[in-house]
Amino acid sequence: MPKRSSKKRPADTNKLAFQIVQESIGEWDPESGKNPAAVALGRKGGLIGGKARAAKLSSKRRKEIALKAAEARWKLKKDD
Repeated sequence: MPKRSSKKRPADTNKLAFQIVQESIGEWDPESGKNPAAVALGRKGGLIGGKARAAKLSSKRRKEIALKAAEARWKLKKDD
């Protein structure tokens, strides 16, 4: 069975044709649909968010979260 392409193709035939031409001449950038400022802002928030959340958690709550994660990670399936 052939593997499916991970690239998303537009449903509109004109957009699809444009994309095919751009790919064939090497000018297609799959990330071109994203706003660079929004990407940077999202990354900035993501980098800050985890540290800020960890700083405001109590050690007791951090331990509860860690234990829950360990249980989920090491829990055996019921049907095994």
